Amino acid sequence: MNTAMPWLATGWGRIMADQRGVKDARAAGHGETGQQNRRDAPQRADGHWMYRQTTQSIDVTVEPRYLPEHSAPQANRYVWAYTVTIRNGGLETVQLRRRHWTITNALGQVQEVDGMGVVGEEPRLSPGESFEYTSGCPLTTPSGFMVGRYEMEREDGTTFSVDIPAFSLDMPDARPLMN
Repeated sequence: MNTAMPWLATGWGRIMADQRGVKDARAAGHGETGQQNRRDAPQRADGHWMYRQTTQSIDVTVEPRYLPEHSAPQANRYVWAYTVTIRNGGLETVQLRRRHWTITNALGQVQEVDGMGVVGEEPRLSPGESFEYTSGCPLTTPSGFMVGRYEMEREDGTTFSVDIPAFSLDMPDARPLMN
């Protein structure tokens, strides 16, 4: 484990209630297993880029930010934190079981990461609830991008994949470029 940045290995997360999601799903006609799949264009929020994608009424928002205090450009070490919010906009309870990330640096080098849950948890989200966590990603180049998916499980034991939007890891004030 990285003792200077222990959250890179463990992160942190919390569940929040949000009844807006239940109403949104019903209004959109997606029901319990709505097939909505939408990716929004990156948007600027509080000085950071924010990326959003919805799959089967599960909304995933990612906000990456560069961490200059943990980076050492002279040693080719660039570190980003990213905060993910997963909101259940459907009508049934789901649980996040697995994650898969594909991380690509500016040289095209790819790293695959698979594992159980996120930040040591497998959050269970009732309709309208959200789970937010923060984790981190070190790269050897000043830019890159990440994309992934979560495996979610319904109460009846069936599983489905939820896309995590591709997001850019860029130095501050750089326009995000997605390859």
